[in-house]
Amino acid sequence: MGSTRNIPPIVYKLMLVAATVIWGFAFVVMKDSVDVLAPAQLIGVRFTLTALLMAAVFHKHLKGALNRECLKAGFVLALVTFLAFWVQTIGLTDTSAGKNAFLTATYCVIVPFMMWALGQNRPTVANLGAAVLCIVGIGCVSLSAETLSVGFGDAMTLLCAFFFAAQIIAISRYSKRHDVLALTVYQFLFGGLMGLALGFATEPAPALSAVTSPDFLLNLAYLVVFASALCYVLQNVGLAHVPPAQGSLLLCLESVFGVVASVLLQGELLTARMVFGFGLIFCAVVLSELGPQIAAKLGRRRSPDATTALDDEADTASA
Repeated sequence: MGSTRNIPPIVYKLMLVAATVIWGFAFVVMKDSVDVLAPAQLIGVRFTLTALLMAAVFHKHLKGALNRECLKAGFVLALVTFLAFWVQTIGLTDTSAGKNAFLTATYCVIVPFMMWALGQNRPTVANLGAAVLCIVGIGCVSLSAETLSVGFGDAMTLLCAFFFAAQIIAISRYSKRHDVLALTVYQFLFGGLMGLALGFATEPAPALSAVTSPDFLLNLAYLVVFASALCYVLQNVGLAHVPPAQGSLLLCLESVFGVVASVLLQGELLTARMVFGFGLIFCAVVLSELGPQIAAKLGRRRSPDATTALDDEADTASA
């Protein structure tokens, strides 16, 4: 505990930024990998290897979590997670890594409305404003100027955002009742088995020379070790020591790094309209994440009790 106290707060923030950089470049790695291994098979292999790696590292957490309820929760998480990544990967076959990154990030805007549909709090004014910005941004990024239609890849990516929103809600519910590390192992394990079963039942077998090539194996190692296992640790340790508002804002950078990686590594050409759309989507995500916290702070400042409390704190600090 003593060593933890000596770590400056900036280190935990840098851990979150490091995770977003890794995830951002993972969009390009997935784009290259799906050319070798079909979407369901790729997700199946990636998730299964990640589960085995995490089980070896966190095996102590599994001893007390081998029960029906935890396994059931892990299966539900696996289902929504597999669907999210599978549909996202299908989208990558027909759109750029940069567009895929930003359109996926719209899950942040979807979460409040999905929670409302499940009977929780109504969306705030900030959530509604974020939704409007997001819709306009999606139009700038995805709509064809000639036909005013959304391409297949972009449509699938938007669909995956709904599954990612469902995943966030499911994690927030199940993590309160079960060991989160054990849940994550089951999440990857069951998701991997789903991918392998669906992939090898419905998708063509890959060429042996392609899946054993050094380039593909390096990409797969990146996805398993860095984009899955390491990023999970960086994210959770970082969020444990960074205020939620700041943490969510830092994690929004994933979409930005996804575009940067796509431009640098794949030569993606960005039009002015796309850049404007990316900007609107990013603003929508930030507004959706930070708007409620800002509104709550403003509400407390307007309250006489809150004002008195702030004055007392200031007097104490000056003393």
